[in-house]
Amino acid sequence: HVQLVESGEGLVQPGGSLRLSCVASEYAGSNYCRAWFRRAPGKEREKVASIYSRDGLTWYADSVKGRFTVSRDNANNTLYLQMDDLKPEDTAMYYCASRYGGSWCLHLKEYTDWGQGTQVTVS
Repeated sequence: HVQLVESGEGLVQPGGSLRLSCVASEYAGSNYCRAWFRRAPGKEREKVASIYSRDGLTWYADSVKGRFTVSRDNANNTLYLQMDDLKPEDTAMYYCASRYGGSWCLHLKEYTDWGQGTQVTVS
């Protein structure tokens, strides 16, 4: 299993930006997906974005499409989430996750490895 550590938590005003990072403990090979999930108080966990390791194919939830950008730096085992035009409803704990698989795993919600989470508050 890969250990994941998120960073970048913060409090921002509506319309502001924030970038989250997630560092993996080791090289995970060349065939995996990494994703960002979030959980707001009283709500179910929601998958926000995912990216496929080999070619950088991405997937986004409708709620963040056009505002969030997921990217990765394979050389440094790091995943990013650039969040722009933030809204109060984006307030949540954000989690990084990883799983092995082909590009088809972009669309899955079942991940095997999880970080501890980092808090984003928009107010």
